[in-house]
Amino acid sequence: MDLQTLQQQCLACRRCSLCETRTHVVFGQGAADAEVLFVGEGPGANEDAQGLPFVGRSGQLLDHYLEAVDLSREKNVYIANIVKCRPPQNRDPLPEESAACLPWLRQQFQLLRPKIIVCLGRVAAQQLIKPGFSVTKNHGKFFDKNGTLFTATYHPAALLRNPGNKITAFGDFVALRDKIAQVCEHTY
Repeated sequence: MDLQTLQQQCLACRRCSLCETRTHVVFGQGAADAEVLFVGEGPGANEDAQGLPFVGRSGQLLDHYLEAVDLSREKNVYIANIVKCRPPQNRDPLPEESAACLPWLRQQFQLLRPKIIVCLGRVAAQQLIKPGFSVTKNHGKFFDKNGTLFTATYHPAALLRNPGNKITAFGDFVALRDKIAQVCEHTY
């Protein structure tokens, strides 16, 4: 199976009640050979409308940070979410919604085989790194899980609400660039 086949299957997903209110499934976007996978919690209104991850104001901020460290969704990263459909009123995904959707993310992971996974925000970090994970305390640190490095940083939407954390988040992206230089095969 390849990403395109998996995406076609995901577009028809009806595993949880989020399918009832979605406009589009937001499968993911990026380079199929990406060694770095960014994972957010779930699509917002702009993402649901367009069917693409991180396309609103927070996506513009994310793209700005990526560009600053020579990364982009077009050439060398892949961006996905824990849940593929928008939770109403942008609430956190419910445990049963995350559980229903995580198999899609696991299959994306198996096809991409990234060397580094960057969790954008608390929800993604608590799902993928460990329950109770605190982004404020552990952002920018790397954790090895079965040969894949995981890290977390502030969600771009949180940075828009609390701009005082933007410098700290940028430091996390600089640390990511340095880690990529150490562990990834491609030179970015």
